[in-house]
Amino acid sequence: MMFSAGMGIGLMFYGVAEPLAHYVSPPPRSVQAETPEAIQTAMATTLFHWTLHPWAIYAVVGLAIAYGTFRRGRKQLISAAFEPLFGRRRTEGPAGKLIDVLAIFATLFGSAASLGLGALQIGSGLEILGWAGNVGNGVLVAIIAVLTAAFVASAVSGIAKGIQWLSNINMVLAVVLALFVFVVGPTVLILNLIPGAIGSYFSDLAQMAARTEASGGDAMAEWLRGWTVFYWAWWVSWTPFVGVFIARISRGRTIRQFVTGVLLVPSVVTLLWFAIFGGAGIAAQRDGVDVAGQATSEGQLFGVLEQFPLATVMTVLVMVLVGIFFVSGADAASIVMGSLSERGTLAPSRPTVIFWGVVMGAVAAVMLLVGGDEALTGLQNLTIIAALPFALVMVGLAVALAKDVRSDPLVLRRTFATEAVEHAVVEGISRHGEDFVLVVEAGEDTSPTPADGPNPDRLTGDPMTR
Repeated sequence: MMFSAGMGIGLMFYGVAEPLAHYVSPPPRSVQAETPEAIQTAMATTLFHWTLHPWAIYAVVGLAIAYGTFRRGRKQLISAAFEPLFGRRRTEGPAGKLIDVLAIFATLFGSAASLGLGALQIGSGLEILGWAGNVGNGVLVAIIAVLTAAFVASAVSGIAKGIQWLSNINMVLAVVLALFVFVVGPTVLILNLIPGAIGSYFSDLAQMAARTEASGGDAMAEWLRGWTVFYWAWWVSWTPFVGVFIARISRGRTIRQFVTGVLLVPSVVTLLWFAIFGGAGIAAQRDGVDVAGQATSEGQLFGVLEQFPLATVMTVLVMVLVGIFFVSGADAASIVMGSLSERGTLAPSRPTVIFWGVVMGAVAAVMLLVGGDEALTGLQNLTIIAALPFALVMVGLAVALAKDVRSDPLVLRRTFATEAVEHAVVEGISRHGEDFVLVVEAGEDTSPTPADGPNPDRLTGDPMTR
């Protein structure tokens, strides 16, 4: 559910749009447009924005919360992870509350941006099917209002299992859509894109990471604002929501297992998604169908589906997918914001959840209205502004996590054991040369009896330190 609600709308929105955009208009000072080299650059740039890097951001927050909760017994709050830096008194005081407020606002605007993208795509589908005329902001706000009402109805009825059921159905429908495009679309090109995209990503990684305004002038600055900077801000704004969620489902995992799972599994799914839909869009463009020029970003997926059989059915399927993503995403994000606003409770009250869901829908509508005719630009700009303060919080989280792990009992024991062995070896050589042995024997049992209470040195919790 975390993957579907968190990035599902974005994948539906940009699955065709981003690879196709980079193919017909590559990053400044890179390759010539609409060439074989442009395909590789388009896929590498897309993977740079969507795979390891955003999930590494989520892993930092998720690991800090999971370690603090399951290893140190803290609350599931962003502020609680700062205890190694500020101490418990300050993290439970005004400073900690400020951190949690920043997390709530980042989640609110990041989620609202995703909901706004979903509304844009549903509106585009209605327009293409002829079910609505020229879809303006009024229709988009109406779409948000209807979907927000659906979320509120689900929250009031308490059908948590129903939301989970809908999310699981949504994942199945997404797989059906992907398999349909893979089978009836350019299958060979898609299969070739997968290894080629991986190779291009790693070969171009240094160049992509070094793109700045200084290296490309005004053209590069404009391109970065529309793509990389927006994505980094979007991912940062999602970190409280996704971080808390993956922390909750990571009990019993080691750090190695946590990081491997968070980085690799979503990245592989995202790679396959963009290879299928991006490959279909690029193939249509190469075959003379001007998908990039005839449709807006939110409508380019529908432009590709029009080239295949069952186009109307698939268009309706896409709108259903986005609608369920909207409802389940609002549900999950509202629960996280409710948990943060109620000091880390695992089951926030229903009125609180409904309040945040309604506010989220309202913010999404306002963001679209502020954007005017350039609604997507408005969403991007407000997301960047909202995410900036929480980026500073993430830096502190990384420092706090590193300090926390260094003081873990297992780490201290290993350090002590290494130093003890080294000292014994040095002492043995200095006294006896090379003719000595090290003996390990059981010492006197000094652990407290049951009447004395539990052993304060005994490790508890889950193995989150390897």
